[in-house]
Amino acid sequence: MPPLPLHIRLDDLSDPRIARFLEEHLQDMHATSPPESVHALDLDKLRDPSVHFWSAWWPGETAQDGTLVGSGAIKRLDAGHAELKSMRTAAAFRGRGIARQLLLHILTQARALGLQRLSLETGTQDFFTPAHQLYLAEGFEPCGPFGSYTLDPNSRYLTMAL
Repeated sequence: MPPLPLHIRLDDLSDPRIARFLEEHLQDMHATSPPESVHALDLDKLRDPSVHFWSAWWPGETAQDGTLVGSGAIKRLDAGHAELKSMRTAAAFRGRGIARQLLLHILTQARALGLQRLSLETGTQDFFTPAHQLYLAEGFEPCGPFGSYTLDPNSRYLTMAL
């Protein structure tokens, strides 16, 4: 299946559709993981200056008509290391390559920002299997906890040298 013609933009999080989209993301994370193992960032934390957030849109007639189909962010941990956060594809669009397009875009942007390493934490439940497969296929490798994370049976840690 050919890739969808997405418009991926660095986003200021002001569009109310993004708030609703991210609320669904938080609900999914709380439905699949114990509360102490949910590390998803809410809208306020995504507005931190250390975070770059991208939204992916299925084009409409105008920018206001587009459909928000995906999101992803990086949170800088130090000068050369960032964490991948808030990767999500809208349920109706899953399995169509949106996450891969978005991830590849974010990897390109991370390199352009001068980052040398990108790491991530994701869940171990079956819900996260497609994400695990994508990250491994794109070159991420298992690692131990990084940043402020600790060992957690509900978390899987991956990293990639850029």
